[in-house]
Amino acid sequence: MAVDPLIELREVNKHFGELHVLQDIDLTVGRGEVVVVIGPSGSGKSTLCRAINRLETIESGEIVLDGRPLPEEGKPLARLRADVGMVFQSFNLFAHKTVLQNVSLGQTKVRGRRKEDADRRSRELLDRVGVADQADKYPAQLSGGQQQRVAIARALAMEPKAMLFDEPTSALDPEMINEVLEVMKQLARDGMTMIVVTHEMGFARSAAGRVVFMADGRIVEDRVPDEFFTNPTSDRAKDFLSKILKH
Repeated sequence: MAVDPLIELREVNKHFGELHVLQDIDLTVGRGEVVVVIGPSGSGKSTLCRAINRLETIESGEIVLDGRPLPEEGKPLARLRADVGMVFQSFNLFAHKTVLQNVSLGQTKVRGRRKEDADRRSRELLDRVGVADQADKYPAQLSGGQQQRVAIARALAMEPKAMLFDEPTSALDPEMINEVLEVMKQLARDGMTMIVVTHEMGFARSAAGRVVFMADGRIVEDRVPDEFFTNPTSDRAKDFLSKILKH
């Protein structure tokens, strides 16, 4: 059991039509923990990630963030989403706003900061993710890797308690993947609570405190990376690893 639980899922269930995508999911993530969720396509990883900030509703069970059940909708939900940063496969930046405006927007709208304060904070964060020199450009002028780092800065600008990453590198060209993973590794080192759905096994091995392996809507294994990668206990995990580690 995590010492200081920040995110708790208890008996969470979700269907898409006939498909039972999340089956009795129990997962606790402690403050400052980095949990990497892996598994074959269609195993429920992204749905799990999206349920934590209510982009997907659940049918039964409970999700608790920092001791409070997830709110249904309205202002409390907007506040929750500010507390749980989310970075998607697609960067979801506003095309008609500059990089700086993209990162400052939520701070002024949701956190109520003055524009000057928001912009100052945005520049610090853009510097932290290595794109300070791109502040006045528009997203279309940036590479995919740069856009994803801006998306990370935008999520960080809200000073979230936790960050969710849903396959943040899967839309990127190979040479850009590392620049994004490096930023994520640094966040992990800085103590950010993170849940990361990814196919990047190197990241799982080096940055995760725990690896959660999902298959068919269930959590099959939840272990430290070394144990999981060297000695998976389930046939599903053995099969999955044999396929991906050959490459």
